[in-house]
Amino acid sequence: MTAPRLLVLQPSQSDPLAKLGDWLEADGIDLHLVSLQDEPAPQTLDGYQGLICLGGEMGALDDVRHPWLADVRRLLSNAVAQRVPTLAVCLGAQLLAVATGGQVRKGPQGPEVGVLLVAKRDVAGNDPLFADLPWTPDVLQFHNDEVHVLPPGAEHLAASPKYPNQAFRVGTSAYGLQFHIETTPEIVLNWAAKDPESAAVARPHHFDLDFLTEAHRDFEEVWQPFVARFAKLVRGELAPAGCLGTQLPLV
Repeated sequence: MTAPRLLVLQPSQSDPLAKLGDWLEADGIDLHLVSLQDEPAPQTLDGYQGLICLGGEMGALDDVRHPWLADVRRLLSNAVAQRVPTLAVCLGAQLLAVATGGQVRKGPQGPEVGVLLVAKRDVAGNDPLFADLPWTPDVLQFHNDEVHVLPPGAEHLAASPKYPNQAFRVGTSAYGLQFHIETTPEIVLNWAAKDPESAAVARPHHFDLDFLTEAHRDFEEVWQPFVARFAKLVRGELAPAGCLGTQLPLV
């Protein structure tokens, strides 16, 4: 039996697939990684059974410096229209929102950084990926922009006190996560070193290696099963959510 093939779009070398890739490969998913700063995104999703878009330091509409962002938004919009299972993380979630009619802006309350909680919304109890998550899972936050307005018809799945639109689903199977689940302690420490101004928002011990190591053990306990459910969605072994939200490309 041929392994399902999943397209991974990586906008920045600073945010690799990391643990997310380990978990998906352990679940028998064939990953095709495209480093967007080095090579163009595919024109279509033909031949792929799933899509992941990772994070990066650029803005979701920073097309002048990164013209390939328009291609990423087009692919994300097409994924929603074609009901291709999609997982979009941080910048990826912002790109998914913009691609399907939402709005992104610089966060008016400043950066959201550190090991923090998000809270599931009630509707998440009926979602195939979110239903079995704890009500207040730990996540890794490191962002300056926010999804200000969700796309029309999107399901709001999780919130935080600082920025409410933390997780959402567009259509039947395209998920945006404003937070990170893919990191390692070393990746987070690298971000803090590169952006000390944003890192200063977090409590100082959040960048202690021992603290981050323990936090990532907690992340794995919660989010690896979530990713396993996403892999089932990609393989067609898990029914997607009801036919909700945007169904046509909106780029």
